[in-house]
Amino acid sequence: MIFGNKRTAPFSDAVAGFETAVRAQDADRSQQYYQDLHRYFGEADDQEFQAAGPRLAAVLDAMPPYPRATVAVLVGACVERGADPTACAPHVLAGLAGALDDARAFCDRWAATGGGDFPDPRAAEPPEDLLDRVDQDQAVAWLTLHHWEMAAVAMLNHAAVRTSLDAGTRTRLLRTLRSVEEDSGHDFKCLAYALLVLDEPLVVLHRPTGTGYALRMTGIGDNFQLHTLLADVLIGGGHLPGRAPSAEEAAVCRDRPGQVDTTGSFNLVTPAGDWVWNEGTPSDIPVVDGVRLLVLDPPPYERSWPAGRFFPHMKGDLVLERVLDEAEAGRLLAGCVTADG
Repeated sequence: MIFGNKRTAPFSDAVAGFETAVRAQDADRSQQYYQDLHRYFGEADDQEFQAAGPRLAAVLDAMPPYPRATVAVLVGACVERGADPTACAPHVLAGLAGALDDARAFCDRWAATGGGDFPDPRAAEPPEDLLDRVDQDQAVAWLTLHHWEMAAVAMLNHAAVRTSLDAGTRTRLLRTLRSVEEDSGHDFKCLAYALLVLDEPLVVLHRPTGTGYALRMTGIGDNFQLHTLLADVLIGGGHLPGRAPSAEEAAVCRDRPGQVDTTGSFNLVTPAGDWVWNEGTPSDIPVVDGVRLLVLDPPPYERSWPAGRFFPHMKGDLVLERVLDEAEAGRLLAGCVTADG
């Protein structure tokens, strides 16, 4: 045996040491291994990341708030390298919920102590008088909320996580986030959009032809992506007339990296006649009789945009499940008003 060929795994050793130290509430050793986690992160391989993600996630709630947020980002990076997102997500999303609650309290306390411009949460150094106005947990929550955003998006990139997140939890997270954004004037768009991603049925009516289609969408981050995939499935699939996106335009909206310029094929409209803007998300489409219902009108003018995915690591898709029969499509269209009222 040649002992010199034995491989060392300093990142895995750091994970094991950090896990043990945190559980023992040994602050000095936790700090030492915390530094090692960052020092050796770049040397780890995918197998190490896959093992590390759930182990680091499981000790998040035993850590102080600031390192908890930065370790959550490490957990997100592990998931991006293959760690099980369903094992990591409950711990990360619980940490996000706590950070949002404390950030909400930060906003209230900031207003109560004189208001003014909120400190930049991404600044290298916080204001010197910050802890004179808010308590430490509130300050840490505000200053690390973008870390929780990165970690949570890494979890929500996966359909298994999104579909396991109950509606009540999703609603509470969104409500608190929107309140923080409104009061602070700072937006956390990636987190908001990730929480709005839908994995559910969609019924589409094409007004010019009187036809209807039952589809299922998953992992669609914005309506630019939805618009392109609608054209691919319905025009490219031979169901509707018009210009179909190229294979490359459609692929970057599903799982291929990058962006490709495309041109719109429809005007997206609600059953009430309101435009559904490409800049929004599929959650803007109203629910009618238990399912989201979208009307497609001819485009009033040419729109072009870079086709692709709002979330580069989130696989998207739109699948046609059935073509509605003429009577069903006609009944649904009869309840829709035109976009001009």
